[in-house]
Amino acid sequence: MTQSTREGGKNDTDQVRNVVLVGPGGAGKTLLVDSIVLATGATTRLGSIENGSTVCDFEDVEKRMGRSVSLSVASVVATDIPEVAGPVRINLVDTPGHADFVGELRAGLRAADAALFVVSATDTAAAGGVIDGATRMLWQECAAVGMPRAVVITHIDQPRGNFAAAVENCQLAFGDGVHPLFLPVRSIVGEPPTALIGLLSQTVYDISSGARVARPADDDEQKAISGARESLIEAVITESEDDGLLDRYLAGEQVGFDTVVDDLETAVAHGSFHPVIPCIPATGLGVPELIEVIGRGLPHPEEHVLPAVYTPAGADREPLTGSPDGPLVAEVVKTTTDPYVGRISIVRVFSGTLLPDVPVHVSGHFARFSGHAEDESWHAEHDLDERAGAISRPLGGTLTGVPKAVAGDIVSVARLAHAETGDTLSDPADPAVLAPWAMPEPLLPVAIAARTSSEEDKLVQGLARLQAEDPTVRVEVNPATGQLLMWTMGEQQLEVLLDRLRARAGIEVAVAPVRVAIRETIKKAGAGVGRHVKQSGGHGQYAVAQIEVEPLPEGGGFEFVDQVVGGAVPRQFIPSVEKGIRAQLDKGVSGHPMVDLRVKLVGGKAHSVDSSDAAFQLAGSLALREASHAAGVQLLEPMDSVTITVDDEFVGAILADLAAKRGRVRGTESAGDGRSSVQAEVPELEFIRYAIELRSLAHGTGSYSKQYLRHAPAPEHVVTRLQAEDKKEG
Repeated sequence: MTQSTREGGKNDTDQVRNVVLVGPGGAGKTLLVDSIVLATGATTRLGSIENGSTVCDFEDVEKRMGRSVSLSVASVVATDIPEVAGPVRINLVDTPGHADFVGELRAGLRAADAALFVVSATDTAAAGGVIDGATRMLWQECAAVGMPRAVVITHIDQPRGNFAAAVENCQLAFGDGVHPLFLPVRSIVGEPPTALIGLLSQTVYDISSGARVARPADDDEQKAISGARESLIEAVITESEDDGLLDRYLAGEQVGFDTVVDDLETAVAHGSFHPVIPCIPATGLGVPELIEVIGRGLPHPEEHVLPAVYTPAGADREPLTGSPDGPLVAEVVKTTTDPYVGRISIVRVFSGTLLPDVPVHVSGHFARFSGHAEDESWHAEHDLDERAGAISRPLGGTLTGVPKAVAGDIVSVARLAHAETGDTLSDPADPAVLAPWAMPEPLLPVAIAARTSSEEDKLVQGLARLQAEDPTVRVEVNPATGQLLMWTMGEQQLEVLLDRLRARAGIEVAVAPVRVAIRETIKKAGAGVGRHVKQSGGHGQYAVAQIEVEPLPEGGGFEFVDQVVGGAVPRQFIPSVEKGIRAQLDKGVSGHPMVDLRVKLVGGKAHSVDSSDAAFQLAGSLALREASHAAGVQLLEPMDSVTITVDDEFVGAILADLAAKRGRVRGTESAGDGRSSVQAEVPELEFIRYAIELRSLAHGTGSYSKQYLRHAPAPEHVVTRLQAEDKKEG
């Protein structure tokens, strides 16, 4: 990151707009941010994805991949917005569009007070075109919390870019509250638009000369937009709930421009009306209009519902008011590690004032609010005080120092060595904690290891940093297989994480297939004798153990029964036989722990001099191996209980896929809003990569959860596969 000292604009909360840009990858969010940054004078040229010069995609991995993989913030000042007194600080939160980085997106939603949904006109070019499922679900989530939303339609300059069809499909996907404020105008048929016409103002904004020129619409243009204009005015008045004005309008009264605009601002703030703005970031068409909508129509921080706040002990506190004079409550929405600056935290201040070089209380209570069991290796509960470092306004990777941050600000804070993404910052004398936003569960595991033993400590440290930065990453050692697993949201995120380990810590990580916890049991009753006899002179070893084995019901564990009579095995050595059997159970016969069997010690032999504890342990182990071979060994694979939720139209595909995965469907029920929930039992072996497969099957609309159910006998073809894998690994 680079450091700057230029600062502009006011700190007044009502002069701040925090806006998150969301939408599918390739819709043009990052270039749209660049065009806004350029229009406000914060930069002097438009960046390019191809040459890696955009403001927000400043990480090396983003430049190489040509896409956003992290949340980033561009803070700019917009001046001369009509009817807005003074400059407006606009904090643009750019989020990745790929589903693997949904954790970054959810952090962006927490940081912002309004959302811009960026939709490509080429993706919805034909009538009936589809807004992707993930974007539709996100729209519904925003609606559930009343977040104001606007829609930006890009790529209208492309050959397949159809603005009218895109608006129609946004209305189908998002609801009737979606209406365009402007329509694109093509001065030459077949060429990209060079002007917009405002439906309310009936003004044409033309950039064909290289400068933005405003003129009144002529009679033909007014006639062409009259139908769309009337629909827009009626929608604005209706959604603003201005019943008196609606009655007058329906009675035929002409409504003034200023009156409609006031109602439009009210309707947008209510989250019931969603203006649509066409934009071409490359030429700047529509960008000034978008800035005006942001400044006039989207809410300032005090108008947005603030998150619930608690004491570190979990008790309720007074709700936040969003005032700079209130108690300090801020939240870390993003954590990064810069090789020159160190740890950088992007912080949204919800209340009070944050000052540099002043102690703050850092609270992290992820487990309490997420329902996870507390895990010291993954976002452990913590409460501590540390001194905040320099405070800066971010413009992508460029930081501009400021003397303070007040309620409503989004800033970068240096040197918070213990703060993790999702942590709360507050006054040490009055500590507080915010319930963290909903974190998606990482469901794609990969087994990793350092390539050399000398790098193992570095790997552990590097993984700890990655977890602190991104709550959607979880690292654990599987106690059943001994593998070090990194759980991620998908392959794209995995690629980025491995890249960061290489770039930051110089660690080359070996990736291996994930093993599942296979068990063994016996098929039937059997018997075996273990003989450990070594008497070749001097003190020897002598132990013979005779056992019988029989299977127990599922979950029966292990039972040891002493049926020795006549002192064939001296009493002091019977525990030794059991100990040897238990040791062999842990290893199994074919390399997997053995469960669900009863072992009877029925006889044996001992020597008055050469028998020992160690000898009878070994005899017990050998006896179990022989008896297991006689009884036949059955491999058991883990079964999971899964719940899959998808749009109704994808249920058939889900059921067919479950059948192919040897799953057993237990039921299907409605989940509401055109979605269904499928419950099934599925072998864990078949579900390792389901996070990726479900995304394809359900077009991004699916989610699932799973829980270990039991171990069940593996079919013969699976046994053959597992044995081949064991042989390969051996």
